[in-house]
Amino acid sequence: MSGSPSAGLGRPREFDTDEALERAMQVFWARGYDGTSLTDLTGAMGITRSSMYAAFGNKEQIFRKAVQRYAEGPASYATRALREPTARAVAEAFLRGAVRTTTSPGRPAGCLSVQGALALSEHSRPAHDTLAGWRIDAGEQLEGRFRRAVEEGDLPRDTDPGRLARYVMTTAFGIAVQAANGLGPDTLDEIAETALLAWPT
Repeated sequence: MSGSPSAGLGRPREFDTDEALERAMQVFWARGYDGTSLTDLTGAMGITRSSMYAAFGNKEQIFRKAVQRYAEGPASYATRALREPTARAVAEAFLRGAVRTTTSPGRPAGCLSVQGALALSEHSRPAHDTLAGWRIDAGEQLEGRFRRAVEEGDLPRDTDPGRLARYVMTTAFGIAVQAANGLGPDTLDEIAETALLAWPT
């Protein structure tokens, strides 16, 4: 997208930017990047296209801001889980956090990281890279936490932290897909419990 129109000098904004970004996040969460049009965004945000450009930039820039908001808000369970005292508690908090976030009333079902990447076209590569980078970073943080658990004797010495982190991440994203398919929190909690049965001892 070419240059963004600038707002009139000295003209105060007549909308809440925080609320507008929250609404944009929910649109991307529900429809994905490619499934969201500029009309969808301005309609949900309750602002004109020129105001949107002036406050947030183009669609790609808004998406990046929406992903950051999601990571720091609904998906912040991932960061909180890392502070649990044991590796198993980390994994359980991570999976149950995924269940809560992907089935939260009043919000889209599923995960923005999964929904946002649906049917991404070649011209949407930057959005793909944003989501991939976020998932990779989350996986690396989980791997680092499990490596520490091995060093502290909380996990068996022969545990592969990377493999275990990928297992937890894959299960969490599977939970998100099933939530988008309509499974409820009780059923998804059972999936999390089943996954934890394979925990290394």
